This record gives sequence, C-alpha cells and structure tokens, in this order.
Amino acid sequence: MGRADCAALIMAAGSGQRFGGDIPKQYRLLAGRPVLRRTVETFLAHPAIDRVRVVIDAAHRDLCTSVLDGLEIGSPIDGGDTRQASVRLGLDALGDAPPKYVLVQDGVRPLTDPETIGRVRRALDTAPAAIAAVPVVDTLKRGKDGLSEGTVDRSGLWRAQTPQGFEFDTLLRAHRAAAEFEATDDAAIAERAGLAVALVAGSEDNLKVTTEDDLARAEALLAAGTAEIRVGNGFDVHRFGPGDHVTLCGIAIAHDQALIGHSDADVGLHAITDAILGALGAGDIGQHFPPGDPRWKGRDSATFLRHAAELAAATGGRIAHVDVTLICERPKIGPHRDAMVARIAEILGPGTAVSVKATTTEGLGFAGRGEGIAAQATATLRLPAGRS
Repeated sequence: MGRADCAALIMAAGSGQRFGGDIPKQYRLLAGRPVLRRTVETFLAHPAIDRVRVVIDAAHRDLCTSVLDGLEIGSPIDGGDTRQASVRLGLDALGDAPPKYVLVQDGVRPLTDPETIGRVRRALDTAPAAIAAVPVVDTLKRGKDGLSEGTVDRSGLWRAQTPQGFEFDTLLRAHRAAAEFEATDDAAIAERAGLAVALVAGSEDNLKVTTEDDLARAEALLAAGTAEIRVGNGFDVHRFGPGDHVTLCGIAIAHDQALIGHSDADVGLHAITDAILGALGAGDIGQHFPPGDPRWKGRDSATFLRHAAELAAATGGRIAHVDVTLICERPKIGPHRDAMVARIAEILGPGTAVSVKATTTEGLGFAGRGEGIAAQATATLRLPAGRS
C-alpha cells in the first residue's frame, strides 16, 4: 500500500473548563449533532483528506466513541497534559503509516468550510507549512487593570485559525525538538524550526467554540446557511347566502348574510392554508380535507390551518410570514384587522409574522356586486436545504 497523501489530525483532548457544563464543549450538541462529529464529518467528506484520526482525553473515550459511532476513522488517540503534547502524541500515532502531509484541526471548529481545507492543502504543494488565517481589521489596544495603555499597530497582523497544514515528517521532527518549548499553535512550532509558514484565506465563520455565545453564534450561522426559502400562494372564494354573520380569518363578524361552504367558509384561513401547502409542495386544501367528507361539515377552518402548520413543522422548517388580502365590498374589515392578525398568529404559533389587508374591486365582478368574498394569500417558509 502506498503512502497516504494527507491525513487530518482532529484535536479534541481539551477539558472545556472555560465553557462549563456537564460535558466538554466538543461533545455538546450543535443543531442536533455533536460539535466534534460535525468537525470530523467535514474532513472525512473532503476529497483531499485520505485519513482522519482524533486525539482525545482518555477519560472521555466512551463519550467520544458514542459521539463518533459509525464513522470510518481509527481508534481515538489518547492525548497529553497540554495541547502541544497531544499533537505530538497524535503525530507519533500517525507515524505507524506516515502520510506525506498532515492537517491539524481544532475539534471545536465545526464550521470549517471545504474551500478553506482545500486552500491549506494546496498551499503545501509549494510551502512546507500553511495555515488558515484572517487579517485583523479591528483597532487593537494594549490594556492593563481595565484601562487602555495604547494602540497596537495592526498592520500585517493576522488571526490564526485551523486547519494548519504541514509536511508530516518535518512537523514531527519540529515537535520532538520543541518538547520543552511552549507554543499556542503548531505554526509556532514550525516557525521555531525555521520553516516558512504560508498564510491562506480562512473565514470569519470558521469560529472556535469556546463559550456558550460561540455555540449560539454557530447555531445561527448554520440556520442561515442551511435554510431554503419557499413561497406559496393561495386563493379562495365563497358566495353569500342566508345567515347573520361571516367568519373571516378566524373572527366572527355580524353581517346580514353568511358565506356558504362545507366548513365555516372562512376564505381567509382557506387561502393561507393553501399558500402554506403550496410552499411545501403538499397539494391543496381539498386534497387534505375533501369537501364531500362529512367530518369537515361546519368545521372551524383553524383545523385546516393548524394541519398545514404541523406539516411545515414536521419538515424541520418554520413559517416565517403569512400575508392575506380579503377582497369584498362588505363587511368592513378595518375594525377587525387586529383581531384577525392575533387569531392567525395564535393558530400558527410564535415566530410567524402575520399581515391582514383588505381591498374592494370598485364595484366590479362578483365581489363588487356583493355576491361573495374572495381572499388571496402568500406564505413564506424557511425549510431545511435540499428538501424536495
């Protein structure tokens, strides 16, 4: 078997004391999946990476095994008392079948993008070492006892990230030679050995999860990056007949006629329901609640809208906004608009923005002649990316 070209060494031996909590930060859930698993999966899926190994605290072996269950990686490598010692132990373990290159990655950088990994690896074709980094753009201050003692020139300053890539044999020798030298990253070890370290573009989103705020920011970035926006439209119309009230957007309004339909004939809620179903690609209201089915006779249309909302929730998505326009000459909608908004929001649940509007047809058509009421609606949904 030939020598592997590039291995990834994922560092997860930290205790996470600054983070707090019952378990170390690398094993905490991020959008439903452990932070460490997300990091490992990213490198396993990258075409430039031939092998992935993880360095852990021996006390967390069972936890790590559970978190990484099913992934095709070797047994976890026990780390040392410091990160530097842990990297050295990881390199020693890789030495049984040494790769040409190694990328050292923080286990708590779960949002490292494939492009950054690729840039670091390609840089090793022309340099013995390369690191992902971003330039410092904020003004820097030197402080003491809570006071600023001066401004630091930020020219030429970069914030180092991971992955950090190296020629494997060169980094292993450098680490062994620097056993007594304290360094905060592997690039410092390489620099001490006289190696030229190339800087390649990292990403502001390639954050290191150190605090609860970092975890919350990572959650927000994942939500923004994986959400697919869907928009659906709905339309409904019902004619007038004998009665003393109409139900519009869940609100009963006194009127000298009623809307005729198999259910309560609420054109507003029917239109919104169809709009949500349309955004989901889930047919229309008639497919879910056939008008000939006696179960739905006289039924409150909130049942239909609630069903559409539950279908959206079942996909892992949410309804961001609904907008409905009622089209009629009478009754007047304005006095009831706030109650309608509140009722729709109550049915759909928290987090959905609701808009209710009304218009006339200037006396034209069936609505203008007072023969019935129509409604059209638009729903905006945020769904998991890739949903068919």
